[in-house]
Amino acid sequence: MPHVRPFVVTGLIGLAATLFAAQAGAQQVYRIVGPDGRVTFSDKPPPQANAKVAPVVPLGGAAAGEGGGLPFELRQVTGKYPVTLYTANNCGPCGSGRAYLTSRGIPFTEKTISSPEDAEALKRLASDMSIPLLTVGGQQLKGYSEMEWGQYLDAAGYPPKSVLPASWRNPPASPLVALQRPAPVPASAGEDAAAAPGSPARSAPAERAENPAGIKF
Repeated sequence: MPHVRPFVVTGLIGLAATLFAAQAGAQQVYRIVGPDGRVTFSDKPPPQANAKVAPVVPLGGAAAGEGGGLPFELRQVTGKYPVTLYTANNCGPCGSGRAYLTSRGIPFTEKTISSPEDAEALKRLASDMSIPLLTVGGQQLKGYSEMEWGQYLDAAGYPPKSVLPASWRNPPASPLVALQRPAPVPASAGEDAAAAPGSPARSAPAERAENPAGIKF
């Protein structure tokens, strides 16, 4: 089968200063928000005690490699050479690659590229923005080619035909970078005092009719 030209993700990157080392094994990405509010990405935990860390994202198909419910031969190979598929919406070759892995019975983890953080992480990981990207252990395969993908899966020791149990389901696709949602800001003591019984109520200034967005200066 001819090699399908990689689909290139565009319009997502706003270049960040620091990210993580580009390895395709069982690497983990930390999205770190420092005390000054600066966001960085790293493969190491934050050195600052007060830095915030987003949930850790496995990059090497750890979910598939855990082996729950897999036959012994697949537990062995997924532990050594986990498979991860990187995809995006409206990407025809990504769908073809996903269908091939599913039909062959390959346990894999799917990471989606749908945010600027995802796009930047993909660029740092693979040096460009081409998808689909398939990693088999430490090998990176850019663009969908059934013949090439099959050769690498064969070399890793994956069975040529599915031996998965009928109940097996690959984990749901998830973003490449798990974004941290900011915690709600509690009301200040001054606001609490103003709301206390007997305290003068502060009325919000009336918004002008020509300012429907409610912008205040």
